[in-house]
Amino acid sequence: QVQLVESGGGLVQAGGSLIISCTASGFGFDDYAMGWFRQAPGKEREGVSCISWGGARTKYTDAVQGRFTISRDNAKNTMSLQMASLKPEDTALYFCAKASSSICGNDWHSPLAYNEWGQGTQVTVSS
Repeated sequence: QVQLVESGGGLVQAGGSLIISCTASGFGFDDYAMGWFRQAPGKEREGVSCISWGGARTKYTDAVQGRFTISRDNAKNTMSLQMASLKPEDTALYFCAKASSSICGNDWHSPLAYNEWGQGTQVTVSS
């Protein structure tokens, strides 16, 4: 049974930093790309970042490029998102997702490219 469990969310002031993590089980973690998505109230789920199976290739949405860093540890079946210079507009429920393939394709930002999801961890940035 595939399980993706996010952790590390919380409340942080604008300009601050936060690291959220995802622990995976029930599948060959190092066979698949992984992604982070976020969803704010009243908005669609948005692709934030993607990392390929080995960690060599990463993708970011323009809104977080240069502020967020995605990484993975295949020995520990974990993935993290380091978030810096946080803004109130980063406030959202952040989801960890398992991609259907081993790479971050051109559709990496689409939820349709992922077939397993975690329950999410809330990140709130106060102004």
